[in-house]
Amino acid sequence: MKKIAIVLLLLFFTIKTFSQSEERFVVKINPLSALLSTGSLFLETKLDNSKSLQLGVAYMGLSAGDLKYSGIILTPEMRFYMKERAISGGYIAPYFRFQRYSISDESTSPNSEISYTSFGGGLLFGRQWVFESGFVFDLFGGPSYNEGKFKYESGSSSEDNFLFGLNGMGIRIGVAIGFGF
Repeated sequence: MKKIAIVLLLLFFTIKTFSQSEERFVVKINPLSALLSTGSLFLETKLDNSKSLQLGVAYMGLSAGDLKYSGIILTPEMRFYMKERAISGGYIAPYFRFQRYSISDESTSPNSEISYTSFGGGLLFGRQWVFESGFVFDLFGGPSYNEGKFKYESGSSSEDNFLFGLNGMGIRIGVAIGFGF
């Protein structure tokens, strides 16, 4: 009986602690990125009642026949939550973005590769919900700007800066799901 009382007391204390505690960290993924053979992970940490810092890391590895696409995206952002409810609620988030992709075609020239490197940023408007279970749903969108260049390398020669439509203004939209703790 004494053991049962202790277990119940610990269980009550644990439930009460979790129900009163507020999440300080969130780990999320973008389930839609899998459609593009990309894996993305977001790590968010609460800084104070109105701000959080998030780092997004994504890796793309796609093969289509002899074409191979691979690359990495890094996206740090600072989130400013409305009504001083950091981690849960509406937010505005300026962000920076670094992208580096490479494309190779083994059928035409095994030693040739095209790479794309860019820097950019933008401003997101979003809403993140943190449920009692710890489940997190994040919906966001906003304008972006990107500036980058392509580089073509074949054997010993290379050519820089040929562009076609990946620079300039754009829009970033997305959804992420995860857990807060």
